[in-house]
Amino acid sequence: MPEVLSSTARQVRQRPERATASVGSILTAAWPITAVFVLSNAATPLYVLWQRSMGFSKGTLTVIFAFYIVGLLASLLVSGIASDRLGRKAVLIPALLLALAACLVFATATSVVALIVARLFTGIAVGAVVSAGMAAVSDVAGPERRRQGALLASCAMVFGAGLGPLAAGILAQTVAGPTVTVFAVEAVLLLTALVAVLRLPLPKPARAAHTAPAARAAGTGGTAGGSWIRIPSVPPHGRVPLLHGIAAFAPGITATSFVLSLGPSLLANLLHSGSRILAGCTAFVMFAAATGAQFAVHRLSRRRILLVSLGATTLAMAALAGAVTAGSAPLLFTAAILAGVGQGLGQLAGLSLLNATIPARRLAEANAALNVGGYLAAGTLPVAAGYLSDAVGLSTSASVFAAVLAALAIGGAAVVVATRHRVEEPA
Repeated sequence: MPEVLSSTARQVRQRPERATASVGSILTAAWPITAVFVLSNAATPLYVLWQRSMGFSKGTLTVIFAFYIVGLLASLLVSGIASDRLGRKAVLIPALLLALAACLVFATATSVVALIVARLFTGIAVGAVVSAGMAAVSDVAGPERRRQGALLASCAMVFGAGLGPLAAGILAQTVAGPTVTVFAVEAVLLLTALVAVLRLPLPKPARAAHTAPAARAAGTGGTAGGSWIRIPSVPPHGRVPLLHGIAAFAPGITATSFVLSLGPSLLANLLHSGSRILAGCTAFVMFAAATGAQFAVHRLSRRRILLVSLGATTLAMAALAGAVTAGSAPLLFTAAILAGVGQGLGQLAGLSLLNATIPARRLAEANAALNVGGYLAAGTLPVAAGYLSDAVGLSTSASVFAAVLAALAIGGAAVVVATRHRVEEPA
């Protein structure tokens, strides 16, 4: 035992001091997240153009949207584990290359199948980024700035998600050949993100081959053993924090997914306008609200942020129901803003809880688990609403969706309150 302790002491003495990360270096690490999330929603204002030229229904539109979720969920089954085992760059570089391929398919799409393939590629890239990319930001930030790292990573995601439809909407309304121009511009952004990833000072993954079997079984060791493809999980002590994160993030991301997929159609019905700039601005304002809300409340306790998130999502659904009942565009804009707040705060609290409770060697997998829980709901409920709208009308479908999601958010709040004593509030 003395020899082991002596060896450990020598390793600690020999380990170089890690300099505190600058805000600039954290933002550089977050840029690939922004670039890929610009792609995730850049198609939103363009669906009206494709729908007009290809002649597909609202149900088909939500299926195209949902294939993004399919790709994302499939990616999350492997990307978090691969990132923890092989390193962040080994996952991020292929993800950015696949995102570039998605740009090419989008720019040349002439069929629903092409749109589905492009959305599938996009979802796979996004799944890699929300696991490996978020973890890379935490790695660069280090333990000294873990809460700031979670904040900037979360804001990078929602800022990109909002910037994409805004820029695409403006280009779609003002330039010739918008479907080509939009994705050519996005390809340039992705190339700069690729350069940023190549230059990131990321640590090599911890070698877990010699981790004690008991530690691996308990979920506290490395991730060297086991299947490469599995449902992402967390160590036992992280299960309740993960549950809290999903309880708020799932309703929030589902609300924003509805706005992105069916919001432009609903807006066109209410305003009798197919303005692509207006559709893009609505999405941008939604995600701008998500970004601003995170900065506004990031000093609150994580439990309070969770509850504010769920309250905002519930109010968003009330505003959505009021918008379709009264035919009010201002209420629809209000619903979009509140939905953005709900997603942004749920995402921030979930990421922050995981950063504070999950070891770095399991963090990418934990981020993947959070997103699996959130996107399962986001992939199913809007699709159901899309097909329901084909059967009974968009207004009735939106009202049913609002009622279901409001109930889900209230249930999430009940879960957070009922299990609050099982989560310590880390610094």
